[in-house]
Amino acid sequence: MKKVIYTSEAPEPIGPYNQAILHKDVLYVSGQIAIDPKTGDLVQNDIRSETHQVMTNISKILSEAGMEFSDVLKCSIFIKNMNDFGEINQIYEKYFSNEPPARETVEVSKLPKNVNVEISCIASK
Repeated sequence: MKKVIYTSEAPEPIGPYNQAILHKDVLYVSGQIAIDPKTGDLVQNDIRSETHQVMTNISKILSEAGMEFSDVLKCSIFIKNMNDFGEINQIYEKYFSNEPPARETVEVSKLPKNVNVEISCIASK
């Protein structure tokens, strides 16, 4: 039994997928990029603001499912340039102040809408 999780506080999906799926007590959040849900515009001023927007989008989806960052078990981070790794970490760690989740970070050649970072996660209560 799966439940689609949707909030207008996060960006509309840009393809045939949902923002998140809740199955039993596990939430699977689709990869989020730095789209401002209010304007539909990309936030690409710099890697820090881009990462912050991604994490804000994830936060809104988690909240819609009755969860928060402390419920996140694993994140996957896809970045276009591994040289941005340090700055992404500086923003990312602010959302996981205690017991951060497992994760991997992978450099890729291209991401949707030519963004610099995309993050997905799995959470559970």
